[in-house]
Amino acid sequence: MLWEGMIRLSQLGKIFEGRMAVEGLTLEIPKGQIVGFLGPNGAGKSTTLKMITGMLRPASGTAVIAGHDLLTDPLGVKRSVGFVPESGALYESLTGLEYLRMVAALYGLETAQADARIREFIQFFELTWETLTDKLLGAYSKGMRRKVVIISSLLHNPPVLLFDEPLDGLDANAAVGFKTLIQTLARQGRTVVYSSHILDVVERVCDRVIIINQGRLVLDGVPEQLVAAHGGIPLEEIFTSLTGGDQLRERAEAFARTFEA
Repeated sequence: MLWEGMIRLSQLGKIFEGRMAVEGLTLEIPKGQIVGFLGPNGAGKSTTLKMITGMLRPASGTAVIAGHDLLTDPLGVKRSVGFVPESGALYESLTGLEYLRMVAALYGLETAQADARIREFIQFFELTWETLTDKLLGAYSKGMRRKVVIISSLLHNPPVLLFDEPLDGLDANAAVGFKTLIQTLARQGRTVVYSSHILDVVERVCDRVIIINQGRLVLDGVPEQLVAAHGGIPLEEIFTSLTGGDQLRERAEAFARTFEA
């Protein structure tokens, strides 16, 4: 039977400076699912996302993204993915419109088609055409820059969306709008991988949670079922127990006691 999923990772691995950053990661994500991708700093989350986009070549294993093999068809993978990296790096010497038009051109969108989509997005994110044309990206606020990066990831209407800390810099209203947007896109059939340290948001928004630690998969399931299986404790406590956070909490409490008079 033909597989109808959007992301399939098979024994995916990556080595940095002799250390396994990601080791034997195997999982499948179907069409229309929002997956919370969790792990402590250095767990391999961003490395995995960059391999899925084709930005990094795996040291072992492979991935199939929207029907395109990462190793044999990397351009097909790139065309199928929209990616918001944690860094949100931009060409600061360009205006917002110049940057978005450049991204659109890379995906083969004509200027008129791109501008029409850009106008729809800036209305949604409460930006103005003047802001896009009159200011260089280097003069944008952090939140405005984040909005431009998100728009750039959606311009070509990809079936797979990868977000690494997407709410960083967004105000409360923009964050609410963004969460509603990705839930709607998932209902329309897009697959969303949402990497974040804000666990309560992940618990409310995501259909499924995947936790990795030291590059390995340690938990995979539906948030409500995971909480029930662990005696009703919050997802945050499940996360800390699996990733060594309990020890850090104890150390923090002990350290705080050194400030007692």
